[in-house]
Amino acid sequence: MTPTPRDYSLVGRDSALAEENGLVAAKWYAVKIDRKDLKRLMRRSDSPAIRDTLIWLALLVASGAGAVYFWGSWLCVPFFLVYGVLYGSSSDSRWHEAGHGTAFKTRWMNVALYHLASFMIFREPTIWMWSHTRHHTDTIIVGRDPEIAAPRPPDLRTMLLNIFALASSWKTLRSLLRHAAGRLSAEEATFVPQNEQARVFLIARIYLVILAAVALACAVTGSILPAMLIGLPSLYGGFMAIFFGLTQHAGLAEDVLDHRLNSRTIYMNPIFRFLYWNMNYHIEHHMFPMVPYHALPKLHEAIRDDCPEPYPSTWAAYREIIPTLLRQVRDPGYFIARNLPHNVEAVPHNPGAVFKAAE
Repeated sequence: MTPTPRDYSLVGRDSALAEENGLVAAKWYAVKIDRKDLKRLMRRSDSPAIRDTLIWLALLVASGAGAVYFWGSWLCVPFFLVYGVLYGSSSDSRWHEAGHGTAFKTRWMNVALYHLASFMIFREPTIWMWSHTRHHTDTIIVGRDPEIAAPRPPDLRTMLLNIFALASSWKTLRSLLRHAAGRLSAEEATFVPQNEQARVFLIARIYLVILAAVALACAVTGSILPAMLIGLPSLYGGFMAIFFGLTQHAGLAEDVLDHRLNSRTIYMNPIFRFLYWNMNYHIEHHMFPMVPYHALPKLHEAIRDDCPEPYPSTWAAYREIIPTLLRQVRDPGYFIARNLPHNVEAVPHNPGAVFKAAE
């Protein structure tokens, strides 16, 4: 039987179907954990994030200074590589954690990091704040989640373009122009509250002014160096953001109310974990999103016996993801069914589609 094509828009058929099937703002499965232990894990602290943010900023300044010093010679390339990854990729996890308000205990620190990282990853902070709220409420629910990175069939062309954030940045630029003119898209209107819309329009105008100032600096100096430091790193340094990001949910089940079935936990090396701020513990993060990034390893140990076996490395995850995405191009109903403890099986909730689990 041929699977029914899915409608991933937030205003289409599957959006209404998700509501009919009780998948909208539904109750999700959560591993039982002692309340005192969870409260301890949720405790916020400024110290870890101050330490990690100062290291991150120091590395940015040092690599940026090296890139400027060696500008004009090939010796600048490794410095720009480090600078670009810290700017255009590692900012993703900083944006994410600060957006949850869990990076720091002090609110203004979260707000400051969120806005800095939002610009660096080239995302509009208010739009993405509410988009990500919906992502956590309706994770990989078709027609509801605006952040499904690998729809079925997957758009491989867009994924390849986003290795250097080309498709996403072009989309953001068009969005900035629309918002600067005071308009939201129909999909954005479904998750951005009315009282937040003026902020969306203001920030879009600020972003465009900054980009225009960088372009002017390039014109005045007769060099693209200003853009290599502000703006372009979102492109040339964005490849690690998609490298990490696709591991979160790609190829896994849709329309299930159990994060163990639609999210991955992966063991990563210390460098990757620093760049990614422990978001490799992604089942844990989705199940208990108010646990700060620095406590996710402890949360993992607390609930691991009730979760699927973690992937031993990022490469191990991609050995599963890549063949799955390629197969989904011709077989959109195919997905990876994660093995749960106690013989719990994945049950699709949306009768409007035919699913076929991985063999």
